[in-house]
Amino acid sequence: MEKIKQILCATCALVFITVCNVANADSSNFAGPYVGVSASGYGMATDGTQTENNDDHGITEVSNANVGATTPISGFEAGYAVPLGSSFLLDIGAAYYNGAATLDHVSDGVTATSYGTVKFTVDDLRSFYLAPTLVLSDTSSLYLKAGLSEADVTVSGDITSPGNLSGQTWALGTRTVLDSGIFVRTEAGYTKYNGIAAHGKGTNIAQGTSFSATPTIAYGAVSLGFRF
Repeated sequence: MEKIKQILCATCALVFITVCNVANADSSNFAGPYVGVSASGYGMATDGTQTENNDDHGITEVSNANVGATTPISGFEAGYAVPLGSSFLLDIGAAYYNGAATLDHVSDGVTATSYGTVKFTVDDLRSFYLAPTLVLSDTSSLYLKAGLSEADVTVSGDITSPGNLSGQTWALGTRTVLDSGIFVRTEAGYTKYNGIAAHGKGTNIAQGTSFSATPTIAYGAVSLGFRF
């Protein structure tokens, strides 16, 4: 993920430096409040472990529990683009995505597979962001987004409920504005969350069996909105 972050930053910086010398556009075409709706494709992956403690023999076993999932998600956003000159703006906004990504894992700590299924569901994704924006022309712009993201986590299976997720979002995108105020935004990015931690309740999965995972979401999104 660090490599992806570096590539996004380097690509955006290179384009900014290249275009800065030739851009002669009006940032007021992009400034002001806006709202939008979006359709996104989300891919979620997690690096996780399952730890089993055998109390009878004093043995601790750790196994990988890497899983992945993809899901379409819709959402809406609202923000305000503040002009910082003829070719630059600072976009301040928030977004909410209504959809869920489910991660399944079968615990090795039980005999019956149906009893050992553990399911983590991540939904109600929210983010608050800053997006430095470079105006390329009277109708198009390029931005680098940095934001703080949150998501709810629910579980099914004989395990405890972990806390909700929080993390950082990085993205690179374009925004095209028409004379009517309607705009189209395309964006690609990723979010890396803090860890999920849970353990068995002791009925079907032993209390000594614990689960931990660090989810990462990569996404592509298209938004349609209106600038006031």
